Amino acid sequence: MRRTGWTGAVLVGALATGAWMTGGLGTAAAQEGFGKLDTSQPANKSVDEIVQAMGQKESAFAKARDNYIFRQSVKMQTINDDNNKPDGEYQQVSDIGFTRDNRRTENVIFAPANTIERVILTQQDMEDIEHRLPFILTAPELPLYDVTYMGKQKIDELETYVFDVAPKVMEKNKRYYKGKVWVDQQDLQIVLVSGKSVPDDVRSGHENLSPPFTTYYEQVDGKYWFPTYTKAEGTLHFAAGNGSAGQDVHIKSVVKYTDYKQYRSSARIIVNGKDITDESTKDIEKPK
Repeated sequence: MRRTGWTGAVLVGALATGAWMTGGLGTAAAQEGFGKLDTSQPANKSVDEIVQAMGQKESAFAKARDNYIFRQSVKMQTINDDNNKPDGEYQQVSDIGFTRDNRRTENVIFAPANTIERVILTQQDMEDIEHRLPFILTAPELPLYDVTYMGKQKIDELETYVFDVAPKVMEKNKRYYKGKVWVDQQDLQIVLVSGKSVPDDVRSGHENLSPPFTTYYEQVDGKYWFPTYTKAEGTLHFAAGNGSAGQDVHIKSVVKYTDYKQYRSSARIIVNGKDITDESTKDIEKPK
């Protein structure tokens, strides 16, 4: 996210995806419903076995989620710290679908006038909301991260393992997740994340900042844990440069993922030896 007036920002496209889930919750463990962190080792599995099993489960979920359509509701506000009231707001509701070749589609169904003036959004923000806010740590991605066991913790009625996740190396022009993940002990799937997308670009005149976020997951199909709610609140610190004064922008934002519906199955339809799966799903590629 960049300050208004800086070059290279992509406002319209980013708004079309609600791509700024910023601000955040760095102290999720202190929230209501969170039990005390137990730093003892797991009882029946090694940490490595848990991490590898989690990666496999997350890989299966990533594949399954591409068979679901859903509704994405976004609300973002910039906050005037003098009175703690919004001085700009953006809202958008979209139906998210996928084409037969797994390309993401978006049908905007509600988008009142945008009144935010102090920040504009970038292609990086667009990619973050699609790939990193609903964080999924698949088996092929595990080697990219240091995954450190922190302990066990109860969240409401869920018994979870807690891990600290950080990229081992940050390659140029690539984005990663850095923060905490909570993994259900029974299903070995991620049920909560609290962290941020990294790295930030802090070069004077090119700053592109991404404050922390927290995403909650729910079991909506009796098998997989889907991201359903991301909330964020934080202050973006823009340094002085290129003739402009430094600026802090307080932001609140919420994104909700609802109405998950399976629109195709991983099963194949074979008739007389011919795979006709794609032909049978031509009319249900987009959400209605």
